Order: sequence, then C-alpha cells, then structure tokens
Amino acid sequence: MRAMILAAGLGTRLRPLTLTVPKPLIEVAGRPMIHYALDLVVAAGIREVVINLHHLGHQIRAALRNGSTWGIKIHYSEERTLLDTGGGIAAAKPWLSGEPFVVMNADVYLEGNLRELIDFHQQARAIATLWVRPDPSGERHDDVRVDPSGRVHALLGQGRDLSYARRLPRYFYASVMVCSPEIFRFLPPGVYSLTRHVLPQLLLAGAPVFACEHRGYWRVLDTPGDLEAGRREIAERRRKLSVS
Repeated sequence: MRAMILAAGLGTRLRPLTLTVPKPLIEVAGRPMIHYALDLVVAAGIREVVINLHHLGHQIRAALRNGSTWGIKIHYSEERTLLDTGGGIAAAKPWLSGEPFVVMNADVYLEGNLRELIDFHQQARAIATLWVRPDPSGERHDDVRVDPSGRVHALLGQGRDLSYARRLPRYFYASVMVCSPEIFRFLPPGVYSLTRHVLPQLLLAGAPVFACEHRGYWRVLDTPGDLEAGRREIAERRRKLSVS
C-alpha cells in the first residue's frame, strides 16, 4: 500500500510565515508538521509515499529527500499550477494506481492506528473511506452523514436520500482517507477538489463511500489560532509520552 500526502498549497491563512517557508515545514513541537504525517503512514507499514509540491516545493524536497530517514521511498509530484486535491491525486496516478492508497493532508496531526482505517476500508469494499469525527453542532460544515454500518449517505448536503441522511449523526472529515484504485475512473486531469466535487458525485451515483470514526487526539494546523494551540498541546502530549 502507498500513501499520498497533500503538501502543495499556498498556506495563505498562515501568512506571513508561509511567505518564506512552505506550510508543511512549519515547526510544531520541535519538528516540521509534515513529519507527523510521515510518522503516521510509516507506523501503518506503508513504505512508499507520494508528496505533491508547488509553493516553495524545493524546500520540502530538500528537507525530506528520498525518504530514507523514515525507511521509505518518497516520490514527488510537481504541480506547475495548483491542481487542488482531486487534480493533484489524478496527476500522481503513475505512483498510486493498482492498489488502495491513503490520502492525507500535511497540515493535520493525528494520534491513532491508521491500519484500522485501512482494514475497515478493505472489509467494506469501499471506493473511498474517510476518517471522520463527530460534529453534532456543524461547526466545521463538512456535514458527513453516516449510518450505523459506516456507509456515508450525504456529504456537504449532497446525497441520494437527503431526508434519510439528515436523520443520521453528523461528522466532519478528519483529513485522512483510503481510496481504492477504481476512484481514478472519476479523476480526470484538471483542477478540482476530491471532497467537494468527486465524493458527492460518487454518493449521488450510489458508489460505496464509507467512514470510520477517529477517536484519538486530532488537531488541524492551518490557521494561526490552530497552529498556536497545536504547538502547545502537541508539545505537552509528546512530553508526557516521552516520560511514560
């Protein structure tokens, strides 16, 4: 199995930091934030990773090199223009086709067992399986509606039976998913979002999109407030882990 870490964005919400440093290399608890994404996929037994690059991508390439520090092989997918998540994954097809693969953002810190998500995806025979977190008040606006079996019935207000979907628990996408290679049939070249454009269309077509609840610590790091809070919380969590 392989993984793709999405790292090409401009990081506009973290300016001026990201004017000179790409967001994935911003320090969090003594390490560049993308290190934590690499740790997660390596712990799941993944040994081949694709990272897409655009804004200050040469810095990411220089920092991570070929991945030997983690005992993995890193491929880089250069984007001359930003392709968004769907287009970025489509462009990385040469490294990802043929077997299921993990997709995750570089600007999120999670604690948990990624193998559980992978195993759930394979057992469900899903085309895509999202790691999600409860969002009963709708604060994050993803509006992922999931039934007791884990099947997703609506995303961003789109689905085949919205009257049923609205009665289901509400979640938000935690920035990690597993995709089957069949998804490339729905990923043409271009600029578009996987979550905003492709997944809702899959739901409308009745394709098997599933979700698995993430119950560990989670923190997104894409705004100044989230970054500041994440630095404090993650440093404290890692300090406690090192003591124990």
